[in-house]
Amino acid sequence: MVNNAGSAAGGVIEHLTEDDWEKGLQLKFMGYVRCLRYVLPIMVRQGGGRVVNLIGNDGVKPSYWETCPGAANAAGQNLTMSLAGQYGRDNISFVAVNPGPVSTERWAGLVDAMARDMKIPRAEADRLAPASIPMGRIAEVEEVANLVVMLASPIMMMVNGTMIEIDGGQDKPLMDRFRDRPKG
Repeated sequence: MVNNAGSAAGGVIEHLTEDDWEKGLQLKFMGYVRCLRYVLPIMVRQGGGRVVNLIGNDGVKPSYWETCPGAANAAGQNLTMSLAGQYGRDNISFVAVNPGPVSTERWAGLVDAMARDMKIPRAEADRLAPASIPMGRIAEVEEVANLVVMLASPIMMMVNGTMIEIDGGQDKPLMDRFRDRPKG
């Protein structure tokens, strides 16, 4: 089973509404819980299985302008690790894949939110992520998909209870443009 939910609203806490938080946590955390509650009894009955939770690196590499996705991702990562310990005896293995920025429509929306919250031009916001990644670019969808396919295969069964970041070694503090600005 591959769990892959959409996104939670990006932005700083001052711009996130109660509804943003509710939607983000319902989709990115409770959506995973609901799917797992359905599929785990089936996997136990069939004698095993593989769960790949596609989550996101915000849970392990926090950023002030992605607090809602970060909270939902951290919860999903904790869930993945907890279930790996619980269901390993049932021959069910779990892994969390944590992409950083990926070239998708969602990324375009996050860049807009960064520009708004950091009060910088969109073009400057669009340069922040690649500048925070030693490889100098954000990931392509195919790169993430290839990792997920490999991890979902039976040859990866012993990869259990771990998280793999696919973010080119991103150093998120390099994206913090407030750090360089005077208070006021």
